[in-house]
Amino acid sequence: MQSELSIIGLIINADIVVQMVMLILVIASLVSWTIIFNKKSVFIKQHNEINSFNKRFDGNKSVESCYTPNSRCFLTAGLNEAKKELNHSNGIEIAYRKINLNFNNKINKLEKNLSSLAIIASSSPYIGLFGTVWGIMHSFLSLASVKQATIAVVAPGIAEALIATAFGLFAAIPANIFYNKLTTELEEIHAKYQNIAEQFLIVMQRDSLK
Repeated sequence: MQSELSIIGLIINADIVVQMVMLILVIASLVSWTIIFNKKSVFIKQHNEINSFNKRFDGNKSVESCYTPNSRCFLTAGLNEAKKELNHSNGIEIAYRKINLNFNNKINKLEKNLSSLAIIASSSPYIGLFGTVWGIMHSFLSLASVKQATIAVVAPGIAEALIATAFGLFAAIPANIFYNKLTTELEEIHAKYQNIAEQFLIVMQRDSLK
């Protein structure tokens, strides 16, 4: 009897609908953690590129200090592309727009899949709640065939139903925490991009006066 009331035993013996709910939530949790680890890795790389660029740029604030042929850093590559416009009329304005366009495109790529975390965070508790309601309903319907209702009869069904709620929270809580954290971090990266673009605009305007 003790093994039947264990968590694993309750999951194995749960109603097929409740099991499907649990499986969906497990998959949602795996997707959530995959996105979290991937985004953290990418964001760390972006911070390192920004810090590396700022150190070089702060050491010699000129347009030429930003120019590095065949650079693999997207920051430098974007500025290199913008630098080509400086010889044209309204070149500074066009270059500034190109820099911002490059940065905005990068932000859009970094933002990809973050909405999936928001969906998992908001929907998982309700999916788990559906499993709970279904499990409790199934448990009480089974009482119709029992002459004497006791806690021992309904306890397994209610317990498996509550496990579905736990699965929902297990999927939703990390997704919600890291969605907020990663969104804030993305805003910080965006602000740093904007700062670089503004600095580069100032440098272009200053160099044009020489």
